[in-house]
Amino acid sequence: MDLRSHLRHIPDFPQAGIDFIDITPVLKDADLFKETIRQMADAVRDLDFDLIIGAESRGFIFGAPLAYALGKGFVPVRKKGKLPAATVSADYELEYGTNTLEIHRDSIRPGTKALIVDDLLATGGTALANCQLIEALGGTVSGLLFFIELDFLQGMKKLAGYDVRIVLKL
Repeated sequence: MDLRSHLRHIPDFPQAGIDFIDITPVLKDADLFKETIRQMADAVRDLDFDLIIGAESRGFIFGAPLAYALGKGFVPVRKKGKLPAATVSADYELEYGTNTLEIHRDSIRPGTKALIVDDLLATGGTALANCQLIEALGGTVSGLLFFIELDFLQGMKKLAGYDVRIVLKL
């Protein structure tokens, strides 16, 4: 099934010069979404991990159903101020600004092996911040999984040394 042909490009969103890859055409089609989760699951079946970590908000879209499909727990990583209990945080840069991510302190115990799941690898800033959060709590990053990689932004460079899996390269 050709997932790539169902992606929509939105030029100059959210600001001039950004070519936004819209995944909603894939999400709204049950067969395409199911196939996406199947391909993502197949890409990481050989990895040893305890939990799936998904960053707000599109990491939730792929991380939660993938956790369900693989029989794993899911831990949300949210933007600053959105989680109710004690957190740790990491600042990061993206292609059009900066932000802060947080995770509950009790989400990751020392020795926990985590798989980070997100929709898109662009500059790698969000993904690296997720790695830092897991490692700050004593966990290990077993790997990172992305539906799409924009390889021209070279986000993979920031993730050198990590096991990174990609479903679609653009």
